[in-house]
Amino acid sequence: MLDETYRADLGDREPVTGLSYDPATGLSHDPITGHPRPPRREFKARGSFTERCPGCNLPVLNCLCPYRASAESKAQVWLITHPLEHLKPTNTGRLIRDVLPDTEVFTWYRTAPDERLLALLDDPHFAPFVIFPDDQPDYADRVVGMDAVEIAKHQGKVPVFILLDGTWRQARRIFRKSPYLDRLPVLPLATTRLTRYRLRKPASQSHLCTAEVAAELLRQSGDGEAAQLLDDYFDAFNVSYAASRRYEKIEQPTPAMRRLLAYRGE
Repeated sequence: MLDETYRADLGDREPVTGLSYDPATGLSHDPITGHPRPPRREFKARGSFTERCPGCNLPVLNCLCPYRASAESKAQVWLITHPLEHLKPTNTGRLIRDVLPDTEVFTWYRTAPDERLLALLDDPHFAPFVIFPDDQPDYADRVVGMDAVEIAKHQGKVPVFILLDGTWRQARRIFRKSPYLDRLPVLPLATTRLTRYRLRKPASQSHLCTAEVAAELLRQSGDGEAAQLLDDYFDAFNVSYAASRRYEKIEQPTPAMRRLLAYRGE
């Protein structure tokens, strides 16, 4: 999802006051009440002492950089990312921006929405869709299908898939606690695909990770080449990270890795 280095220390302190500082928002005080944010204990993520590549953030044992490739697509992906996801090297949202350079990434903060995101949502050049299940009646009138994406294209607009990047609980909170999303159409992902993600245990095999959701949306909306490239890049990430956890060096590229190398002309 993100090109910046992921830090294992969640408890950054403001140099002068010692107050807890949120690196995603630059805030040491609550933006609504003005109250200082309470100190946080230092957080060390699992694997935080592993030597990682500064380019892809994977363990250097199986660096992903040789397989990174970019593609163009008619649709764009915007990520609204929970702050804790920025700290997880297993996050797959960052893979989307590696493959699709036009991807936008916004950090979600309940009381301080990103002003740039708000401006983009008002830009008539874009047709944004919130990707979320259609399992509750209170927003049933906002639910649309993939045909709405085609209509947006015919109107000369750029379809935008807004992905809520976090755990299912975090994503539901973002959806419910972000009033600026209430006016947007909701596009549920209709697919029979099962997840191939190996790095976190999903509640169900039908729960796709962020990169898998983006690839399937691109495929269904007609961006087949970009979808395949993202799928292959996700597979390379999945295999590389899993092997690194076992301290195993991948000696022979997988079929997905070979396709990525061929796409890069290598």
